[in-house]
Amino acid sequence: MTSVLPADLVPGIDAEARKVVAVRPNRLLLAAPVALALIATLITALMAGPFDPMGQPATGAATIGLYLGMGAVFVVAALLGIATTGGEYRRKTMALTVLFAPDRDRLVTAKYAATAAIALAVALVAELVSVLMLLAAGRGKFEFGLRLSEVLAAGLLVAACWAVLGAGIGLLLRTFSGAVWLLLGWAFALEPLIWLVAKGFGAGGLVTVLPVSATVAGVSAGSFQEAEVFAPTPAALVVLVLWAGAVGVAGWWDLRNRDL
Repeated sequence: MTSVLPADLVPGIDAEARKVVAVRPNRLLLAAPVALALIATLITALMAGPFDPMGQPATGAATIGLYLGMGAVFVVAALLGIATTGGEYRRKTMALTVLFAPDRDRLVTAKYAATAAIALAVALVAELVSVLMLLAAGRGKFEFGLRLSEVLAAGLLVAACWAVLGAGIGLLLRTFSGAVWLLLGWAFALEPLIWLVAKGFGAGGLVTVLPVSATVAGVSAGSFQEAEVFAPTPAALVVLVLWAGAVGVAGWWDLRNRDL
């Protein structure tokens, strides 16, 4: 069978994936967003009223649990990326890894690819679980149409982007705990504060280029069209891909050019 990946890259991706799934805490971390998606979607599907085309979110209140599950997936994807790279520096194993994989270009590619693939798999399972809960407990309370399909597709892309973002940040900072605090502090405190300040000064459009704003806009399927701080969905996804690419390239450059 012909592989779509270069043959010399497959062993590296396999090794990096095994590093993740072989550790029990990592497996529990990967299972957490799936469990949250199941429970949250079941609760919101049972409690929501009939589907309102003019309501928020645009896919129906019953799907709020789906968004909560996807938010957990994005956080876990970023943490997984940090663990894949920054965790090596914390355990002081990066030099040993480079010794056995001296081509740093392939090493970084393998880390990004493995992390993004695992994040995609977790996102896909979480979304499938949420859809099953919606079909079981939310009939007539949501619309299974183009908008929901856009949300599900965007969720997969965003999960992969945050995995690469986390891995790139881990390579740049060369620490696990510092990268985690930076990412969580930015996502849940600093960037929302920037939204409020920018909106207060009438410059909310400027923050549409920030990663968390792009994430929310990318998976909301136009639910917040009147909000100044969110770009249209296609543009938001492009912004997030650019962020992932820029941080990923910066992390690659750091590992390739700086001494360990």
